[in-house]
Amino acid sequence: MKKDNTEEMFPLVDEYGNITGAASRGDCHNGSMLLHPVVHLHVFNENGDIYLQKRPVWKDIQPDKWDTAVGGHVDLGESAEQALQREVHEELGITDYTPEFITSYVFESKVERELVFVYKTTYAGEISPNQEELDGGRFWSIEEIRQNLGKEVFTPNFEGEIKRVNLIPELI
Repeated sequence: MKKDNTEEMFPLVDEYGNITGAASRGDCHNGSMLLHPVVHLHVFNENGDIYLQKRPVWKDIQPDKWDTAVGGHVDLGESAEQALQREVHEELGITDYTPEFITSYVFESKVERELVFVYKTTYAGEISPNQEELDGGRFWSIEEIRQNLGKEVFTPNFEGEIKRVNLIPELI
């Protein structure tokens, strides 16, 4: 079964995004709480529906749950904007979009601590989820999301983020 590369190197950062060191994925995801940067892109269509990706069962964090359209780690030596471009292309095959920066915040779970850079976009083109990285994806209506909140369908990060950044005001 495929699995994440635990030796992949991530930058370590402070709460402002200043690089303070480096550590492996394995070290960042083992409960050490080493703060490392990630990017999220929320993709809306013209109807206001939001695209979510299905995380594969082999992922080391939150397998088999629905999550933000694009989510990925910033690689060592890469800016958040560069990571966003790379991840959007890798995960959804999208190259022509206009991201809008929303905010950044620190997310903490039992096994990791991330500095999350949050972006959104409205996109009307074709989306081609990478079958090597995702178990697919689709647009969800606001009502579908409302009906599934708190039922362990979505990642805790997604549920928390849509509330934290008031991404979908109808859900607040």
